[in-house]
Amino acid sequence: MFPMPIEKWKASNRILYKLSLPVALLIWLLPILAVLVTSVRSTDELMEGNYWGWPKDFAMLDNYREALTASPMSHYFWNSCLITIPSVIGAIALAAMAGYALSTYKFRGNALLFATFVACNFVPQQILMIPVREISVSLGLFNTVSGLILFHVAMQTGFCTLFLRNFIKQLPYEMIEAARIEGAGEWTVFYRIVLPLIRPALAALAVLVFTFVWNDYFWALCLTQGDDVAPITVGVAALKGQWTTAWNLVSAGSILAAIPSVLLFFLMQKQFVVGLTFGASKG
Repeated sequence: MFPMPIEKWKASNRILYKLSLPVALLIWLLPILAVLVTSVRSTDELMEGNYWGWPKDFAMLDNYREALTASPMSHYFWNSCLITIPSVIGAIALAAMAGYALSTYKFRGNALLFATFVACNFVPQQILMIPVREISVSLGLFNTVSGLILFHVAMQTGFCTLFLRNFIKQLPYEMIEAARIEGAGEWTVFYRIVLPLIRPALAALAVLVFTFVWNDYFWALCLTQGDDVAPITVGVAALKGQWTTAWNLVSAGSILAAIPSVLLFFLMQKQFVVGLTFGASKG
């Protein structure tokens, strides 16, 4: 049996790659497409058992209107904004300063402190549920917006510090030394030189952290009770009935809850891509 010619082998690989990309994309988008199709399906179709077929009657406007009015979605949306925006700002601000210190200053325990930031990212958050809930209750932060903000800032700062420390480490250290020789203080060096240079990384990180916090359901369920400070992810769960569930309304609410993070990604798509590839060509 003769081996396959190299040109034919390359051509077959190109065909395989071209076929695998749309298949992988379809598999990845399949749950989203299922939710999107269900969100425009009428209640009568669901009662008839038509869960997977193409919708016969499109009830998009009715479903989305009822999803907005069946529960206080505007209140949940406002709570998510109150929780997410300060959490993103706080986590990135702390991480930028910590990343600057870890990448620029040489002090005893620097490597150990950095290893702690790295190791904490591998701790499953679910095992922290009981102690975090007890701490929030004892400090009077349970079922408060400030409690959720402090928690998300604490949980996201480790990943953000790891992310930004690596970016700042790639900056030319001679530039920082030159600014210090010229008499610039540490805050001036950080604010005037380092932050503008890592702006793409900050934008990419802001998109990631916003998505993590906005889409959080587990900790919002653990640290809140009732509708006072519940975010929109908990509000979508409130669309479920006691005895039956209108999945078209739940799907419509899920699409509405996902719109802000999707819009943010597309608005900052260029900065996000630049931030992820920033410094990739440096040795």
